[in-house]
Amino acid sequence: LHTGRTLFHIEGAGESIPAEHTTMGEALRNSGYRTFGTGKWHNGRESYHRSCTHGDEIFFGGMADHWNVPAYHYDPTGRYDASCPVVDNPMGSNAVRQRPCDHIHSGRHSSEILRDAALSFLESGESDDPFFLYMAFLAPHDPRTMPQEFLEMYCPDEMELPPNFLGGHPFDNGDMHIRDEMLAGFPRTPEEVRRHMAEYYAMISHLDAQIGQVLQALEDKGVLDDTIIVFAGDNGLAVGQHGLMGKQSCYDHSVRVPLIFAGPGIPQGSRTDARAYLLDIFPTLCDLAGVETPESVEGISLADAMRTPGTAVRDALYFAYTDKHRAVRDDRHKLIEYVVNGRHSMTQLFDLAEDPWELTNLASDAAHAGTVDLLRAEMVRCRDAWDDQATSWGETFWSACSFGG
Repeated sequence: LHTGRTLFHIEGAGESIPAEHTTMGEALRNSGYRTFGTGKWHNGRESYHRSCTHGDEIFFGGMADHWNVPAYHYDPTGRYDASCPVVDNPMGSNAVRQRPCDHIHSGRHSSEILRDAALSFLESGESDDPFFLYMAFLAPHDPRTMPQEFLEMYCPDEMELPPNFLGGHPFDNGDMHIRDEMLAGFPRTPEEVRRHMAEYYAMISHLDAQIGQVLQALEDKGVLDDTIIVFAGDNGLAVGQHGLMGKQSCYDHSVRVPLIFAGPGIPQGSRTDARAYLLDIFPTLCDLAGVETPESVEGISLADAMRTPGTAVRDALYFAYTDKHRAVRDDRHKLIEYVVNGRHSMTQLFDLAEDPWELTNLASDAAHAGTVDLLRAEMVRCRDAWDDQATSWGETFWSACSFGG
């Protein structure tokens, strides 16, 4: 998201961003924008410092108790080295741990804290310079808690289970007991999944209400029509689909995410089927704002696809989860390959036009052998284009797959 680079060409898993990878905030900052960042920043302190001229309620981490988020106020030096003491297990230990933060708003929900930080920035009116406001909400990541009024909006008994609900995943995908999968019991029961769904929807509705207040502030300030809005999300959660609870898969419920653009130069009410990655947001914003896209960016601008219906961006999309899963999809089919315990263990082929819930595996059907071969060739092409084989993930995967390429 911040570098516009594929996951195979970032440093590690993105916990830090090397100086040669220009960030989105950095590019806009160098073009005269005031750049403000609030919320989750999972890419290190140094990259935040060079990306943001302003900020508040900054969370350097992955997840936290939404009612007690350890956060930092903006530090113009970029050090962010303060800490607060905490006893993690007061009932069983007096051990004190230093938690990285300089304050905690005990009892205030993370989504509301970030909303207020954004509103304060918009109301500050420090200058007429263009601004870049980056809000990285912790919600709807678990622990799924929200104000009671939003929880009461959804009755678990009224939740409709998706067609691909299962009590358990039909085969070992290599990470059956990762943290996300332990949020519900085995086997998954309809009652427990309905409760998770109700809590998930409640948290999303609470998040939506905070975003609405930020949009209202832009309108009140008189700049809404001059502001490009981008709404995007992290990988989706299965919440019972395919017997999974988390997002560690290549099924559509986890690789497809919301991506909405609105504002000047963007057609209203239109939708495109052009295949995109989140790494395309960076060059798209540069294109729309008339800012030069840095050379380190690998994404493709989506501006033409927005303006001209039917414009294609890519022929296929390539997905990966650690060294265990690889997938590729074209305009109709998706192929998923699995490596578990060092061996190629499963192939799945889905016809997404006829089977959008990915219920029927066609990989062993002789009538679809040609489709499997074509998509495997496309997977190899994507691997070579992204230099996947040069990574430890790719080496493990491709050496284990007999179809090679």
